[in-house]
Amino acid sequence: MSVIGDTIRYIRTWGTTGAVAPSGKALARRMVAGVDPRGALPVLELGPGNGVVTEALIARGVAPERIVAIEFNPDFAAQVRRRCPGVRVVEGDAYDLAATLRQATPGPFAAVVSSLPLLLRPPEQRKALVLDALARLTPGGSYIQFSYSPKPPVPESPGEYRLDGSGFILLNVPPARVWTYRPLD
Repeated sequence: MSVIGDTIRYIRTWGTTGAVAPSGKALARRMVAGVDPRGALPVLELGPGNGVVTEALIARGVAPERIVAIEFNPDFAAQVRRRCPGVRVVEGDAYDLAATLRQATPGPFAAVVSSLPLLLRPPEQRKALVLDALARLTPGGSYIQFSYSPKPPVPESPGEYRLDGSGFILLNVPPARVWTYRPLD
């Protein structure tokens, strides 16, 4: 599908995607930069949308068979299946990982890469999702999330996890930041 077609699809689903356009390639590359492509454990992708970040994971060297992508929207799920053969696409709710991952694998995961529109959810749901995802990571893994906000979608919580933020990725429309959550050692 064309860039214009993808943008129209996002505009129509803005209330659930939280975006007016797909993530740009610069943002996608930044999101997957910390994912080790050589591992054997699966990588969990939350909210792949049209597959831009999925394609960036594959371009980084992550084998498609290692990627488990959870997508709520059936049209986007079908698009990821077409664009990224070999990726295990699960249609379901990322905010209920226990039920949704029964169709795939509960983990552990090498990394979690999320394009979910967390800011559309209440703070307690956002934090619960991040904590659930962090609990499914192998040691050394991280939960990577982008947001258009200058503040993290789930604030730092000393004693529960570590948080690092990037500068704004200005080549994305609109500019976005990447937030990396890591379990405590």
